[in-house]
Amino acid sequence: HHYPLAVARPLAEAMTLCAALATSLKYDGIFTLQISGDGPVRLLVTDLTTDGALRGYAQFDSWKLAIALGGAAEAPDGYVPRLFGHGRLAFTVDQGQHTQRYQGVVPLEGATLADCAHTYFRQSEQLPTGIKIAARRHERDGKGHWRAAALMALQMPEFDAGRLDIDPEQREDDWRKAVILMASATEAEMLDPDLPAPRLLLRLFHAERPRVFARRPFAARCRCSRDRIDRVLRSLKREELSDLRDSSGKVVVKCEFCSTEYSYDDGDLDRIYASAA
Repeated sequence: HHYPLAVARPLAEAMTLCAALATSLKYDGIFTLQISGDGPVRLLVTDLTTDGALRGYAQFDSWKLAIALGGAAEAPDGYVPRLFGHGRLAFTVDQGQHTQRYQGVVPLEGATLADCAHTYFRQSEQLPTGIKIAARRHERDGKGHWRAAALMALQMPEFDAGRLDIDPEQREDDWRKAVILMASATEAEMLDPDLPAPRLLLRLFHAERPRVFARRPFAARCRCSRDRIDRVLRSLKREELSDLRDSSGKVVVKCEFCSTEYSYDDGDLDRIYASAA
């Protein structure tokens, strides 16, 4: 997409937050994180399927973004109010047909995406949660490379804790200790390519004897296809497609996530609408 750095970094953090939240849930389908607001960045969308396909895109106003940044190339660390303005953060779990979609929506409150996620858990889930996100672009061998990481500490409900004889004060002390240890991780540690996640977790929580579960591989993979676009066009009246035609007269549809373009001449459109008859 070649987004400016001030847009690419929030998107990288949103995708990382999406991965952290999605992998903490049990679902079979698509987990979507969406941030919308009235600021220079109007929309961030990212989603993750249960088979590890991760994607995301952003919509923004270049002129408003330049004014908000005041000439800087990158937004400050507490960028949410400046870039998104007033808006909302929404999480959606879609497990396909014949199932009810779950959606949680909270206002954008806080300086960072982690702050906004804390608001969600405090208002919607009512579970003590700590989240820390880091994402940076680094130059290496003359090329730009992104690294991102997230740490999330989630206090289990008492009936899921595995024990019923835990002292409430001890439980609260243990939780505060876990959050403090998580917060002690520096951005440099989280993004260090020579410090794998299991080693970082052991460094932070060695006294708690952490267990590492099986890794879940992710891949940058879009779900768009010509069949999907065919169905979208078929749902529209043919006369409504005039705004999608390019200079050659073809109808061109561009996927916002992966930038793939699908073009249709009149013969293609005849085929699509004939199949709907």
